[in-house]
Amino acid sequence: MFYPIDRRHALRGLGAALTLPLLDAMMPRLKAAPSTFEAWKKSPAAHPRAIFCYVPNGVNIIEWVPKDSGESYTLSPTLTAMKDVREDFTVISGLGHPHSQGGHSGADTWLTGADLKSKPGSDYSNSVSADQIMAGVHGKHTRFASLQLSDNSGTGGAGHSHTLSFDRNGTPLPAENSPRRLFERLFVPDSAGDRAATIKRYVERRSILDDVAEEAKAFDKKLGAADRKKMDEYFQSVRETEKAVERMQSWVDVPKPKVEDKGLQLGSQPGNAHDRPMWLDVMLELAYLAFLTDTTRVIAFEWSREAGGYGGSGENHHELSHHNGDPGNLAKLAAIDRFHLSRLARFMTLLKSTEEADAKMLDSTMIMFGSGMNSGANTGDHSPKNLPLLVAGGKKLGLKHGRHLAHDPDKHPPLANVLLTMIQKMGVEEAKFSDATGTLTGLA
Repeated sequence: MFYPIDRRHALRGLGAALTLPLLDAMMPRLKAAPSTFEAWKKSPAAHPRAIFCYVPNGVNIIEWVPKDSGESYTLSPTLTAMKDVREDFTVISGLGHPHSQGGHSGADTWLTGADLKSKPGSDYSNSVSADQIMAGVHGKHTRFASLQLSDNSGTGGAGHSHTLSFDRNGTPLPAENSPRRLFERLFVPDSAGDRAATIKRYVERRSILDDVAEEAKAFDKKLGAADRKKMDEYFQSVRETEKAVERMQSWVDVPKPKVEDKGLQLGSQPGNAHDRPMWLDVMLELAYLAFLTDTTRVIAFEWSREAGGYGGSGENHHELSHHNGDPGNLAKLAAIDRFHLSRLARFMTLLKSTEEADAKMLDSTMIMFGSGMNSGANTGDHSPKNLPLLVAGGKKLGLKHGRHLAHDPDKHPPLANVLLTMIQKMGVEEAKFSDATGTLTGLA
């Protein structure tokens, strides 16, 4: 359910009013109350944080990319949805993943930059995602090393991932799509019986891991060099699982933060087109609360699944992305793009309105927003070049904003340079990531 939208309807909440451009496909006939969520008056500690927000199917690139560059650039028609936070983000054009296969594998590779066909004899082989590099360091201090959010739960399938996150073995990490389940996981206290059951489950998992490790070591002695390499990768996976179990055990008896659910639209559904704005907002509100309470410092959020996604009134976002240059379809795509950015601006405003230490919460929180494909200006082909991308927040961490960094799509640095920049600004001592040639000039 969703409340009616006028042409210049102001979505209110969190102490700010954001104007939503006309979205032709969003002419609802059902009513629901808007979110009444209000930020809790707390002063969180200033920790570095990062959230990655992904939209599928590309964008209307004609309306997205500014015509000029530098600090005095003019906002593009699509980016006008971000005008109130202009000085808090940088739009970056021309970048891509050189090794990406393109198409709907964009979500699979957005945070990894991997060549999915790089392993001989395998049709799919991913690598570790940037958020998990961050989580490996910051997850030692929080209840959850990272959070994976999506409009489809689980992991999806190869080339149509429901998650942006992949561990060091390239294994996808399952995502959550239910606001209610997420709230309960983060903030609802466990009963004594639940804690006892959890501890028992962890002990059993440790026992199984020990048994598997011993058997695998004995088996390893009989293998050749190639198979030994595979077993080394397997042992690494077992060790990481052991560490994860140990970390989770250590948090069993630590009380969860006390957070009210007043005003949170926990019943909103991602699969309901009329619920979609409400669902996006509440998932971002929960992300905010997770940061506020230092429950996690790293979040990867896939707003919609590839080859589908929200288009409103039964229209399919994916179908619109194959626009073939049709002006009507391009206009609808641009409206969806502005809608997405209006929700991002709302989230940024919330972070900016929250004080922490000697700055705003946004200043210690990096946001990367974009898509893993370019829908093209004429045909709607799904190219991995000139990807729509912006980076926001993190000024206290060293990021610079209020500019358009324009690159030649045929002579660009890889998108991995942005990811490496963000990894280092999180305080993670990594000199390399994926195919990065260095950090991105002009972003920090």
